[in-house]
Amino acid sequence: MSTTAAPADAPAGMDLTDYLRVLRVYWKAIVAFTLLATLAALGWTVLQPKIYSSDSSGIVVTPGSDNVSLSLAGDSLAKAKVKNYESVAKSRLVADRVIASLELKTTADALLGNITVKVPLDTAEIRVTAQSTDPATAQRVADAWVNGLAAQVEAIETAAPDGTQVAPAATAVRVLPLGKAVLPASPTSPNTKLNLALGALVGLALGVAYAVVRRHLDRRIRKAADVERLFGVPVVGTLPVDHRLDGKSTVLDAGTEAQVHDAGGAMAEALRELRTNLSFLDVDQPPRIIVVTSSVQAEGKSTVTANLAVAMAAAGENVIVVDGDLRRPTLVDVFNLVPGAGVTDVLTGSAELADVLQPWGALPNLSVLGSGRIPPNPSELLGSRAMRNMLNALAEDAVVLIDAPPLLPVTDAAVLSRAADGAIVVVRTGRTTQEQLAQSLGNLDKVRGRILGAVLNYVPTKGTDAYSYYGTYTSTSSPEPAAEPQCPVTVAASGSKSALEAALSGRRVRN
Repeated sequence: MSTTAAPADAPAGMDLTDYLRVLRVYWKAIVAFTLLATLAALGWTVLQPKIYSSDSSGIVVTPGSDNVSLSLAGDSLAKAKVKNYESVAKSRLVADRVIASLELKTTADALLGNITVKVPLDTAEIRVTAQSTDPATAQRVADAWVNGLAAQVEAIETAAPDGTQVAPAATAVRVLPLGKAVLPASPTSPNTKLNLALGALVGLALGVAYAVVRRHLDRRIRKAADVERLFGVPVVGTLPVDHRLDGKSTVLDAGTEAQVHDAGGAMAEALRELRTNLSFLDVDQPPRIIVVTSSVQAEGKSTVTANLAVAMAAAGENVIVVDGDLRRPTLVDVFNLVPGAGVTDVLTGSAELADVLQPWGALPNLSVLGSGRIPPNPSELLGSRAMRNMLNALAEDAVVLIDAPPLLPVTDAAVLSRAADGAIVVVRTGRTTQEQLAQSLGNLDKVRGRILGAVLNYVPTKGTDAYSYYGTYTSTSSPEPAAEPQCPVTVAASGSKSALEAALSGRRVRN
């Protein structure tokens, strides 16, 4: 009985390596977010009105004196008074004076919104900054504001307690303008460089956030570590992409010395590794009857079965491939053999086993048993005692590989696993989800089927999850798959259907 772990509800905490991998996987999205945010910031900046700023200043002074003590007292008085006059500079009284002097068509409150008044620390200076969409207006308002402040301060200082005015000469404090404001040459707002930098920063943050969220929400299985970490199931093989199988399922010629530098060389090495790993699963009692299945359709299980059978037969082992998919049989087409009688005919007693086994021309020690006629009750036939006896009889002289239907749509594969020594679950990289694999392994576990391991199929040859062995080989230039992908197989399929018609005469598998 095999025990499996349920998939985690959320990935474990991410470390630096995980973040770097996320950046490599989703870098296009991150760049897109950054560019979009930068362009949005540029558009917003272009639409904003240009604001010009001009500065003018005045200083609070007191009557001078030759006496040092009186001079120090006057300086202290000026610094004390400037704090009061800061409030005066921000008042409507000064704004009304500026509007009157410049004949502006605005209100005091609106004009105050464009004025900034500051008093530098420990000084008697008052600085006024005026802003406007017109640089000349900003300059004129800044100068007029200081002059208006000086006039308002004079009015305050010359006012007597009884409401009468005293002579200006008798005033103790006054404000003197410190030169003219400078005509601004360039706008101070909007700040194009700052806005673009902020836009890019916000876009980058959004892109990284999107990538991290996608990583947490992405439940697809992309690497062997995911299967082993989440389910405790060993990955016994990883098979790379071979675009020569795009849209078809067949046996390829990819194992010769002349082809060692192409994708077939990488595939041949992957198959040898899978074959070796299976032999080490149980050295005392190696599995003789193996079910090859998957979670759903289009994961390449049929050609993985052919893949493994050819690799094992090429090593000199007797192998029989049984088409256990009695609903949608495909192995006869994969091996390019003659369709006809098969499993269902043997189980119902319509044909003898020796009469329906078809040796494969390329490797005489490899034979294929087709599915036969499609029955109305596939699950009952596959779970029958006759099916178990037939498999045991085949396993006496050869390793039996059963191409079974997917685990989730039907129960056929789970039923077959009870009659087998174990099952291999094919996982399509980047398509099979954690939930699908968890349910598939759970279906096998419910019937006490032994799970030998998983095969990661269609592993990309480029990118962060690329097949590691592929690095020394040159990628093919075939287009991306448009139909059901299949796992590539090595060793040539020689002969045709016409050359194999004699297979139905009853040739037995060699011992």
